[in-house]
Amino acid sequence: MDFIKRSEVSRSEKIQTLELWNTEYPGKLAYSTFSSFEEYLLNLSQQSHILLLDESKKIKGWYFDFVRGEEKWFSLILESRLHGIGLGTQLLNKAKEKEPELNGWVIDHNSDRKKNGDFYKSPLNFYLKNGFKELTEKRLELDKISAVKIKWEAR
Repeated sequence: MDFIKRSEVSRSEKIQTLELWNTEYPGKLAYSTFSSFEEYLLNLSQQSHILLLDESKKIKGWYFDFVRGEEKWFSLILESRLHGIGLGTQLLNKAKEKEPELNGWVIDHNSDRKKNGDFYKSPLNFYLKNGFKELTEKRLELDKISAVKIKWEAR
C-alpha cells in the first residue's frame, strides 16, 4: 500500500473517493450524484488529501482536511475490510506530521446502517486510542447525523 499526498484530487480520484464514502459511511450520508459530492468538496477551503492506494492504484483509504472557521477539520475513510491492521493509524500519523491540530465529528453510536444494510461501527474508540479527546459538550445533531466533536493537538 502507498500513501500519496495531494493538495487536489483528480476527477477519477473523486469518483473513487465518492464510492468509498458511499460504501463505508452510513447510508443517510451518501451522495446521490457525483456533482453533489463535487460541490461539497468545492466548498471546503484549504484542502489537503492523503490517499491510500493498493498495488493496482485503487483508493482504499482517504484522509482529507480543510479549514472551517479558524480550525483545521478532517475526515478519514478506510475500506472496512482493512480495519484493525494499522492503516488508519498510519493515515492519521501522516496527517499529524503536517498539522498541529485536527478537529472532527465522529458518530458515537452503532445504530446507523450503511447502504448495504450492515451497521456502521462508530470509530470513536479508534480516535481515542490515537490521542484524540472527545469533547462531549460539543455535538452535531442533524437529521442525517448525530456526532460528537473530537480534537487532537500536538504536544
